[in-house]
Amino acid sequence: MVKQQIKNMMTRRELLKRSLIGAAGLSLIDPLGRKVFSAPLIPKARAVIQIWMWGGPSHLDTFDPKPAAGYDYCGPLKNSIPTNVKGIQIGEMLPKLAQQADKYSIIRSMTHGINAHETASYLVQTGHQPGRLVYPSAGAVVSVFKGYDHGYKGLVPPYIVLTQPQGRFSEAGFLGPSFKPFSSGGDPGKDPFVVEGIIAKGISDERQRQRRELLHKLDTFGRAMPQNPLFEKLDQCEDNAYDLMFGDARKLFDLSTEKDDVRDRYGRNTFGQSCLMARRLVEHGVPYVTINYKGWDTHKQHFQMMQRMLPELDAGFSELLQDLSDRGLLESTIIWWGGEFGRTPKVKWEPPWNGGRGHYGNCFSTVVAGGGFKGGQVVGASNEYGTEVASRPVHPPDLLRSMFQLLGIDPDGALPNPRGLNVKVMPAAEEGGLLREIM
Repeated sequence: MVKQQIKNMMTRRELLKRSLIGAAGLSLIDPLGRKVFSAPLIPKARAVIQIWMWGGPSHLDTFDPKPAAGYDYCGPLKNSIPTNVKGIQIGEMLPKLAQQADKYSIIRSMTHGINAHETASYLVQTGHQPGRLVYPSAGAVVSVFKGYDHGYKGLVPPYIVLTQPQGRFSEAGFLGPSFKPFSSGGDPGKDPFVVEGIIAKGISDERQRQRRELLHKLDTFGRAMPQNPLFEKLDQCEDNAYDLMFGDARKLFDLSTEKDDVRDRYGRNTFGQSCLMARRLVEHGVPYVTINYKGWDTHKQHFQMMQRMLPELDAGFSELLQDLSDRGLLESTIIWWGGEFGRTPKVKWEPPWNGGRGHYGNCFSTVVAGGGFKGGQVVGASNEYGTEVASRPVHPPDLLRSMFQLLGIDPDGALPNPRGLNVKVMPAAEEGGLLREIM
């Protein structure tokens, strides 16, 4: 009798599913509570700011605190604090981010089980397992679909890294050097921000202009070949380069034009000013910006380093969220915070570590905001010590597929490339699939 009732329910479910497929705005749930159909997703994101936590941040010290786990897991950071979203608590050294929790979602069940920097970085940034073919990072993929071939006319390249490349793998992969990120170099926390290729350290603007004049005087061969297409292209490249050095692009990287109180709120340090620079870049249409925030590979004296770095993170990240929101940019800008893995929940107190945390890929946290991701949510959970995923495992391809969907990039579509390879944007979805609960 029970079996027949279940069979009848399943039959009715199939009938409804087939009759309503294609109707906008409808969602069906089967008798087991599973969603079997949902309306097409409308892409909202136009840009991504990736805050890459180079080395891997501790989830217990940031967005998944475990105060009940005790000193061997928490060390001196033994408290959690409430946020402006009821029921969500984060690490005690992130009070400003606690007041922005309504703007972001925390994924507490990221996992891949890899503890090697290079392999984990490659998987998290590309969504692919290592193999013979080197796939491009998310930034390079976005620059394919949102860059020059698709109407991008920005002052600077469509994929920018502040300030140094991650260095763990080839960001462009098989796409080639045309899709590598433009690395700014320099330090936005210093005035002036010496951007590579735009500002030459120790050389004045007047001297640069004099050099150009001298170059033109010496270029007798070029003057003897007027209207030659090759020389016209060379002249155009030169004009573009000097426009970067003296034109609007240079003004874009000039943080001294920002009000002092704005710069102070972000924090007068490399990370804080990188966040401000990232806001300026997406405001001017750059589709992908990575902030390479180094220093999180804390094998030794972890907690001493956290006393300095967590307040920097708190100020810069929280102000970026608020500033984007105030300017109406958060709705169209994805913020992706996280590293290649987390750090060991149990602290290594013995020498030579003296209170350090090692690499940990079994369970870690990632934060996403804006661009169609909901705020004030928590996805998944870790166990009482933060050592394993307790519910809703999320794998790197799940997150990247979700981001691409919000950007209007089909993760199952073909990835155009100069080598003519027949490849898709992303591999097949893992067991968790898209992050529908926060999209």
